[in-house]
Formats: sequence, C-alpha cells, structure tokens
Amino acid sequence: MLGEALLEISLGWRCAFSRSSSFRRAVCLAIGLLCGVGRSTLTRAILALGRKDVDWSADYRVCSRAPWDSQALFLSAMRESLKYIPLNEWCVMAYDDTRLKKTGKKIQGAQYHRDPLSPRFHPNLMYGLRFLQCSILLPLHQTAECNARGIPIAFELAPCAKKPSSKASPEKWAEYRFEQTRLNLSVQFKESLARQRRNLDDLGEAVRLLLATVDGSFCNRKCLRDIPERVAILARTRKDAKLCMPAAEGTRRLYMPECFTPQSILKDETIKFEKVRVVYGGAERELLFKRVEGVLWRSGTKTRRLTLLILAPIPYSVSPNGMKNYRDPSFLICTQTGLPSRQLIQAYLDRWQIEVNHKDEKHILGVGQAQVWSKLAISRQPALAVAAYSVLQLAALAAYGPGRGKAFAELPKWRKTQQRPSLQDLLRALRQELTDPESAINQFTSAPHGCQNMLDTAAA
Repeated sequence: MLGEALLEISLGWRCAFSRSSSFRRAVCLAIGLLCGVGRSTLTRAILALGRKDVDWSADYRVCSRAPWDSQALFLSAMRESLKYIPLNEWCVMAYDDTRLKKTGKKIQGAQYHRDPLSPRFHPNLMYGLRFLQCSILLPLHQTAECNARGIPIAFELAPCAKKPSSKASPEKWAEYRFEQTRLNLSVQFKESLARQRRNLDDLGEAVRLLLATVDGSFCNRKCLRDIPERVAILARTRKDAKLCMPAAEGTRRLYMPECFTPQSILKDETIKFEKVRVVYGGAERELLFKRVEGVLWRSGTKTRRLTLLILAPIPYSVSPNGMKNYRDPSFLICTQTGLPSRQLIQAYLDRWQIEVNHKDEKHILGVGQAQVWSKLAISRQPALAVAAYSVLQLAALAAYGPGRGKAFAELPKWRKTQQRPSLQDLLRALRQELTDPESAINQFTSAPHGCQNMLDTAAA
C-alpha cells in the first residue's frame, strides 16, 4: 500500500525533532498537505485529516514554535534514494533556484525579483521568496523503460540582501555590502554542496563521486572555484566564453596566448563529431558531440583543468512531413577531467527532472500558498511540503515500481502511453487510502496518539 510505504519512509523524520509529539503532528500535517483539496494552506491540511472539531492550535505551532530542523527531514529521502543508484555509479544532483509568490509585506525575506516567466523584451517583477533546491537524480532508465526521476533532498530559503534607502548612514551601507557577499546565491550554493557531500559521507557513501548539474546562472568563478573533494560540477556555459589551453611544459607560461570560444570549436571542422546513445524523452536516441580535454578558463577557474562538451543541435519537425527545425546547441564544462562522455551527457539531460519537481510542487501541491509570516514558519512550511513530496515519490517507487502499472486508473483514449504515474495519480491513490478505515495511514492520522508501535520504532 502507498500509505504504508509513506509512513515507513517518514520514520526517518524522527531525527529532526526533539519531541515525539511534534514528529507525529508534522507527519500528519504533511499527509494533510498532500491530501488536501484546493489551496494548500494549513487550514485545508487540518480539514483534510477530518480534524475540524479538534483543537488546531498545536498544529499551527508545529512550523512556528516547535524545535526541529527543516533540512534534516530530507536525510531519509537521500538514504532511500541511494538504494536506486548502482554502487559503481555517481551520485548525480541537480541544483536550481525557484521563487514562491507572496503578497504579505511583513514576510521576512520577501523581495521583488525578476519574473523568470516574463518575456525577454519586457522583464517583469514578482514579489516573493527565493529558495534553493537540490534534487538527487535516480537513473531508473537503466533498469526500466522510463526516464530518470528527481527526488528533492534540500529546499533552503536563499534571501537577498535588503538594500537600504539612499539617505541611510554609511554604517548601513557597509552592512549592506557585507550582506551582499554573504547572501549571494553562489555562496549559498557552495555551502549547500558541501553540506550534501558531508551527508553522503555520513551515510557511508564516501567513495561515490558527487556530480552537481547546474544551469548557466551557476557557471561563474564563485561556484566553480574551491570545490570540495570528491565533488564535480557540470555547468552550462556561454558560447562566447574565452577559453585556452595550458602552456607547454618547461616554460614559465601558464596559459597559451591563443584563446578560443565554445562557438568556434563547434564550427571547427578539424574536430570531428562523436556519437553517443543516451535516454531522452522516454526513448534511446543518438546524439552528436565534440569533446576537448584539459581546457583552462582564466577568469573563471584559473589553472583547474576542465572538460568541454559541445552537443550538436537536435533536429525536430512539428508534423511527420514537415520541414526540420533545429534546437540550439549546448555548451557544457565539467570541473573534472577523464570522466566518461556518455555519463556526463546523460546526467545533463536528466537535469530536466528538477524542472518537473518545480512544476509539481508549485502548480499541483501549491507550495508557497500557505499564509504564514512567522520567522521560523516562512522556511519550515515550504520545506515540510517539499519533503512530503519527496517521501510520496519514494513511496510510489517502493509500492508500485518505476512504471505506471495496473494499480492506477486507465488513461483516456486520447492520451498517449504514459511511462510513469503522475503526481495526480499518486495523490488520488493516497486520498483513497486515507478514507479507508482499515488502512494504516488512516489509523495513524485518526488515532489520538497515532500508531504507538510506529512512534516507538522511530524513537529507537
């Protein structure tokens, strides 16, 4: 059953709480956030559990007063996710920032940001909170006919420094400049990356290489310099980045005077394209790429040797008999040399799963819709909802497997074959179990003290 698998994985949340009562209320509140209908608020979560006639004040205090660590909730998701990664494979993680819209002017950390959905010719602004998310990528395409799966393992508040007024004192401006360097997104990314490396070591995975895949906003000197050990970054770079080769041995030079760009390597006919077969879009496809080993980036990584990968434009057509169009090429750099090209390209293509996570979290689960303004609840409540989403995805893998089996309703006739169950399918199955009096998840949420055996197991 999906609910039993969800409760079993959520046992790992116990380490984040100092009291068992807070742990039980947090698990019940997470189930209510998943099963609630309408706006994803704390009130809807309490009503989804059928607790409209019970005192609700303690449920509201779970996120605002109870002592617990919101980021420790994701340790159980990371531990469970490692079971789906072969022992000889890398641990691939995708990083990206996202923004949650807000309206309250007393919400600490809420500011105006550039709307990423605005058109290029007219940038718009949105008022909200900025979060940094990390998702571990499960290579399910190695064992089943499906795409990779992204499981969020970190959802951290990443605020910007608040700019003072023009009439502020010099001390305020000096404090603002210091906060700019401390609250920089690149700095917070490096701190989160080092934290994930320590978490892997604590889970007994010190031998694994951690490969972080990022987009072009993280391809800068602050992110790519001083990387922790056993960590590599695969980033999308600019087509006009100035690169060079190392100078010959025996000279005092560090760099060759001749510079080149990834765009020039793409047009260089002396460097031939290589072929590789990867899984993308639910099928195995053939891609063309160029590889240049031992590249240097003076203004970015200085003397660190890089690997440059250039993916050729992919042709596509809107109709079977229509003309072929081409997508833009991709220019990638990796901070470590000697890694297989196929695995690097596959890791970059699997990074799309973090965008799927963003869509599920904001458009279906409604992360960020809860009206909270307490200093602790601002970061805790979204993290609790995202952690519940991670546990639900892992519980579906444990209960049903990676594919969309017979446990779900049949697709409409106009729908194409779907390889994986959607989030709506999982929520529908979880709601059905919540209304079943004999299900374990119903007994846990309806009992006065929850399932005592489960609480005792979590405490042990």
